[in-house]
Amino acid sequence: MPKTLDVVLDPADNERLANLCGALDENLRQIETAYDISISRRGEHFALRGHPAQAVLAHKALRHFYDQADDHLTVDDIQLGLVELANLNQANASAPALLTRKSDLHGRTPRQVQYLRQIQEHDITFGVGPAGTGKTFLAVASAVDALEREYVERIILTRPAVEAGERLGFLPGDLNQKVDPYLRPLYDALYELLGFDRVGKLFERGTIEIAPLAFMRGRTLNHSFIILDEAQNTTPEQMKMFLTRIGIGAKAVVTGDLTQVDLPRGNRSGLREAVDILSNVRGIAFTKFLREDVVRHPLVARIVDAYEQSAKRREEAQKREDKHNHGSN
Repeated sequence: MPKTLDVVLDPADNERLANLCGALDENLRQIETAYDISISRRGEHFALRGHPAQAVLAHKALRHFYDQADDHLTVDDIQLGLVELANLNQANASAPALLTRKSDLHGRTPRQVQYLRQIQEHDITFGVGPAGTGKTFLAVASAVDALEREYVERIILTRPAVEAGERLGFLPGDLNQKVDPYLRPLYDALYELLGFDRVGKLFERGTIEIAPLAFMRGRTLNHSFIILDEAQNTTPEQMKMFLTRIGIGAKAVVTGDLTQVDLPRGNRSGLREAVDILSNVRGIAFTKFLREDVVRHPLVARIVDAYEQSAKRREEAQKREDKHNHGSN
């Protein structure tokens, strides 16, 4: 039953209150969405209406952000802070430090911390889970870190060129222009972690290479950090081909979301098969992300959860139908 929790943030400070709330109270809207409550306020007095347990969590969040509100708080600050608060009791402060342009980059959930450690400690790591959990971004950050520390000589980023339920037709331009739409998320991560100019120079020298998965066949990749993104859209043959490209002094990370397979109906995902076949192979690590690891808009976690629940209901309905049909026979 919804109830109202009255909260007073003291000592009262108009500037900090303004920083906390954001323009047009946009920061408060983020907290409302995260905890599924409503917030109204007058000065330093806040009324939190919703489920009592959620209202208590929202109160802690308000106090946490108010204590940090000496400076302007952006929506990004609030969203990332909400993720860290959700994992505060589990998070490990000794997360691996990454050498990139973003000095504050680190794992924000226990599984993200585990993922970063596994990448550093294993030659092949799989990151599997829903959108927004940082699988690709943290993998690229780990690659940049390894390059900056001279653990590897180059970074190779690849993904299968499979259309996400759309028909793009014949794209114009040269090879790079044809595959760019598929590889744009990898470019974006590199630009954020290294800067536009530096990325351009590293491309020119061949220190960073981005290519479609089909171009990996026949190569042996030594002293490289290789990332296979969107691996759920590989076939079993492509996955085996990729994993057997790994050479001396190389490290590979495979990322994907098994709930977003865009392969033609009836084709088995190479990522799904690899998870089944390689789960007990020594030297290969797996991190399976959950909705709690989503580091995006608070609604993304709810969207992921809604789809997961829908999939479970369909699966249960299919089992009942199969059981009924079997009984009839």
